[in-house]
Amino acid sequence: MSSHHSISQPCVRCAWAGSDAQMQAYHDQEWGVPQRDGRMLWEMLMLESFQAGLAWITVLRKREALRSAFAGFDPVRVAAFGPEDVARLMADPGIIRARAKIEATIGGARIYNEMGARGEDFADYCWSFTEGRVLHGDGLTIAASTPLSEKISKALKQRGFKFVGPTIVHAWMQATGMVQDHSLQCFRRPTLAPSG
Repeated sequence: MSSHHSISQPCVRCAWAGSDAQMQAYHDQEWGVPQRDGRMLWEMLMLESFQAGLAWITVLRKREALRSAFAGFDPVRVAAFGPEDVARLMADPGIIRARAKIEATIGGARIYNEMGARGEDFADYCWSFTEGRVLHGDGLTIAASTPLSEKISKALKQRGFKFVGPTIVHAWMQATGMVQDHSLQCFRRPTLAPSG
């Protein structure tokens, strides 16, 4: 069969990884790896929200600048940002300068902290939607959104999060390994497959 790849051939990645070295590294090392750290899940949700209307490569290229601008995505520090910080960020050419997204990230930090103050662990909250399990895609089709991402989107919006539509939420679930969506041909799929 022509689609069969022998071990000696170069590794095959998901088509979206393309030929960009940064995208390939992100695909190989991060995308689809189950993330159980609440702060990291929050950071990824904020980064995905910056993607709204843009390509992920745009966010990826600005990721370190965004991390620096947002105090390493420390929710306590970001929650304390005020109007002068918004002005500073709007003047920062290294990041995605969208006022609504900047304000949504500050708001998102406050929500994260409020949840923590109530004894709600963000990771437990996120993974509760899948009952703690990784959901596996068929490796043939990648949906833009799913009924579950629509449900989570509604729940996050009710909490006050912004830029968390079903498509962004689904991309975030794929990125953080809540949904395993590597293609059947991709060399990463077997390494992240369920055991047994």
